[in-house]
Formats: sequence, structure tokens, C-alpha cells
Amino acid sequence: MAVKNYKRNTAGRRKMSIVKPERLTDKRPEKPLTEPLAKKAGRSKGKISIRHRGGGSRRKYRKIDFKMRKLDIPGRVEAIEKDPNRNALIALVVFADGEKRYIIATHGMKKGLEIIISEKALVKEGNRSMLKNIPIGTIVSSVEMVPGKGAQLARGAGASVVLQAIDNGTATLKLPSTEIRTVKETCFATIGRVSNFEYNMYRIGKAGRKRHMGRRPHVRGSAMNPVDHPHGGGEGRQGIGLKHPKTPWGKPTLGKKTRKKNKASNKFIIKRRRKKK
Repeated sequence: MAVKNYKRNTAGRRKMSIVKPERLTDKRPEKPLTEPLAKKAGRSKGKISIRHRGGGSRRKYRKIDFKMRKLDIPGRVEAIEKDPNRNALIALVVFADGEKRYIIATHGMKKGLEIIISEKALVKEGNRSMLKNIPIGTIVSSVEMVPGKGAQLARGAGASVVLQAIDNGTATLKLPSTEIRTVKETCFATIGRVSNFEYNMYRIGKAGRKRHMGRRPHVRGSAMNPVDHPHGGGEGRQGIGLKHPKTPWGKPTLGKKTRKKNKASNKFIIKRRRKKK
């Protein structure tokens, strides 16, 4: 992993940098595993549901195999690629029967690596196995929450889960958020942490690059008038003047708990994640 700093020949390039992951394969995406990606521009039924979205470069969606149910068929990593739709790298795997699939790449994956998905796979980088057959203390990723549903936990760049215990048919996991929860021991997980852990070390450098990412300008509420935002108004620079921050519609935000108190999956959470200060 290397960070490339641009030459300071323009104002926009003065502080711009990019992250260049190692082991990337110089090839075009696998065409049968891509499909058009329609732009939503942060809208649901024509109305803005997420502000400051829109525009951006055209891109195609890579079909990622999150279920990874090709059991006991060895595969070989043919390429490590960058996916414009996620911060983790993806790996193109060619299985022994000739089928090709994209999966989330782990940190140690490289071209030519042999992997296998099995209930009792060897504890080796990139292999996928049931939690009950993985040693305690192993770092895993792309973990299922429900057997057969596919990877849901630890799919982002650099994310990892620590397997802490196996008891009475359940596995205890420590998540990146410091939350400790249980899942069934028959859930599958991939050995190793997700790739590209240094993805956020770059500096955007200019507003135009952010527009290419599909992000429109974000105006602070404190810079608005009182008619436009609860934080607006006042002479000069001032604080928000409220006990808690609010959205433009007066609803509490930044720390407001949104999880339902009686959510069915609460019984699987042993310890809540650490609160932000």
C-alpha cells in the first residue's frame, strides 16, 4: 500500500493524494460479472431522501458473491481489482469447474492464491469455513448472521471480527465497533481481515474530485439563516445555541439512538458498542 502525492503544480493538486493498493492486477473487469448501475441521486420516489448526492462518474456494478456456497470446490485467485462501488478490494476467483466469481478480497490475497470454501477448511488466508471449525481467537471477516444468508458482518475495507468463544451451538464475536454479539456456530466466515485497510489515507484536494464521487456541496447549518436551519442566524460566527444538534427539520441528530428498543435481535447482543464521546 502506497500513498502517492501529486506535484504541486496547481492549486487543486497542491494537497491532493491517492492510495495505490499493492497487488492490483492490470486488467479490465470481467464483463459477464458486471451490470449497469442506475443513478438514484439520493432520491426515493422522486423526492430527496439523502441530501448532497447527485452527478458523479459513470460506473458499472460488480456482482459480488456474498453467499459463497461453492462448497469443496477449490478455486484460484486470478486477479485483485478495485471496485468503484466499495472501499474494499475484490478478487476474481476461478473455480476448478471453470466458473468465475467476484468475492471480497482479504488483506493477504494475491494473484495465484489457492482457496477453498468448505465446512472444515484449513485455517488459511482467504479460505472460508464454519465458525465452529475455526480456532478461538482467529481473525475473520465476511461473517454470516444467519446460516445461508451470506456475508453481512465485516465487509468494509480493513474490517475484521475476532472469534472469542464457541458454546452451546453459538459463536461469540467481537465486532469492529467493539460490540460483542452471538451468531449460530454453523455460520460461515472468511479467514483474515478485509483488504485495503489504508483506503482513507488520501486527501481529496479539490471540490471537483468530490463531485466525481457523486457528492454535491454540503453547506453548514450554522452558515444559514434561521428560516433555513435551526442552527442558522446570529451575528458573526457562533455556536448552534442548542442543547443538541438538529436536522433542518428540527429532529435530533448526531448521537440520537435510532435502534428500536424491542428489536428481535437484541437478545443476541451481549455488550453494546462503545459510545462516542
